[in-house]
Amino acid sequence: MAPDSSKPEPKSFTFELSLSVLNHLGRNLYRSFITVLGEAVSNAWDAEAKNVWIEIDKDGGSFVIKDDGDGMTAVDFQEKFLKIGYSKRKGSGERSKGGRPFIGRKGIGKLALLSCADSIAVMSCVKGGSWVGGVIENAGLDKAILEDLKPSEYRLLPLPADLLGKYSTGHEQGTIIRFSGVKGGIRHTAEHLKKIVALYFRFSLLDEHFNIFIDGEKVTHSDLKSLAESTEFLWTLGERKDPYVDDGLSAVKERRALSGMAGTTGFIASVIKPRDLSIVGTGERVGVDLFVNGRLRERDVLRHIPTARVAESYLYGQLHVDGMDSHDTDRFTSSREGVVAGDPQFQQFLKDLRAAVEQVIKDWDAWRRRHREDGDPEDKSISPKERKSLELFNVVVKDYAPPPQAENKEVVDRWIGELLEDAKYNFISYADCFVSENLVRNLIVEHKVALSKEAQRDIAHYRKKEDDGKKKGNISIELRRTKSDLSYLDMDGLAYLVEKSPGAPGPVSQDADEYKPMQDAVMHTALLSEPAKKRLSAVFDNISARVRKLLYDGPTGGGRASK
Repeated sequence: MAPDSSKPEPKSFTFELSLSVLNHLGRNLYRSFITVLGEAVSNAWDAEAKNVWIEIDKDGGSFVIKDDGDGMTAVDFQEKFLKIGYSKRKGSGERSKGGRPFIGRKGIGKLALLSCADSIAVMSCVKGGSWVGGVIENAGLDKAILEDLKPSEYRLLPLPADLLGKYSTGHEQGTIIRFSGVKGGIRHTAEHLKKIVALYFRFSLLDEHFNIFIDGEKVTHSDLKSLAESTEFLWTLGERKDPYVDDGLSAVKERRALSGMAGTTGFIASVIKPRDLSIVGTGERVGVDLFVNGRLRERDVLRHIPTARVAESYLYGQLHVDGMDSHDTDRFTSSREGVVAGDPQFQQFLKDLRAAVEQVIKDWDAWRRRHREDGDPEDKSISPKERKSLELFNVVVKDYAPPPQAENKEVVDRWIGELLEDAKYNFISYADCFVSENLVRNLIVEHKVALSKEAQRDIAHYRKKEDDGKKKGNISIELRRTKSDLSYLDMDGLAYLVEKSPGAPGPVSQDADEYKPMQDAVMHTALLSEPAKKRLSAVFDNISARVRKLLYDGPTGGGRASK
């Protein structure tokens, strides 16, 4: 930089800030419309407001936020609101005079208000005082930054009389902020905004006297009714009064209290389908969020500990760690939309959360299976065969689910539920029979194993039985795709054939004889006893091992199935 000899040399040195620091500190850091709302509502909370009114003019691309808080004098407006970096905690400690935990900290969050609109009008009044304020035109501010003006050289525009009169009439005290020319327009409807506010403005739950209204309607947990109705399972942490959990989620199918997260309260929940986490029309997707003193501090905190498990795409929740907001340590990023990643307390929180999520995923899989839904295929608590059997069962029983109005709905639901565990064995048994017997039939044909007299006798018996049954049922069509003799033999008959061949792998028929009565019970859809289930599994393990040996070593000793 070339020296300027026209200016007198200073006798002492002081800092001077360019208005461009507003951009570096935050004016260009905020991208979320919800962040802007959050900053304005947080300021109202800190100012002891009992009510906040948000009025949306979607067609005009503008909105207004009004509160009935303490308001500001002209001195307050200049020395506190317009003083970037002013922290209300410096003079008042960690809580407001009414005992509320302060949300604001660094004094730069107000820059969020400058980020989303062309023009921002701020007007405020203390009880019994006069309205003060001004208008910030972002185009004028950009021009002042371009011209490298000092902050003292940029002056806010005066409040237009009609604007002041329109919004201040009948409003005795508090602060009103009007945003005009919202960048990108306002995409959210009032209905969608109510859902978002109900989700993310949880500090309103800390004080039942703090209310938020959107277009005249109070925001409550009932605005999340659709999400609550889609919620299936619930895990809670610690004790926290939350009407959404206490009332909205009272009918979940399963719940558990989690432990091991000292200093953390809140909940994690799962929905029926991942799409249930999308707030239609807003582009917002609900996740597991971190709150401190009721303010959202970290969206989708699970992204810091990804599990790559199916269950994670079903989860949402709200975890409150008020202890992160301490007097001596600022753990939050300049944008106020995240926690400093390397903070030790945050890292310990993530470590504890990882352990809690592992329990959640384990429960989720077991509970999903219990309620006849697909679970996590990576969970090893049951075998892949059992899991696929249950998934097939879940699909099949949907055809038999009773209609909601059925008088015997609960009884039929219970009957179906009682079949769940048996389906793991019966469906597998049928599948094993189907695969193994057809493979052995092909092998016998390929190796030209001759039919024994016993096999010919059994085949004739079953052919006649089939013909008699078709005549009785007046059926003229062919029932079997092939009239092959071997298609009339089951595992015990097939086993005797291959066993007589040189090089057969052990007494296949002995296993088949033991298997047959249990197989017959399964094929007649009977429910097996627990000892029979264990025996069935053990015997078929032997049979399948010998079938594999037959396939790849051959019944004649050393031969292989043809390619």
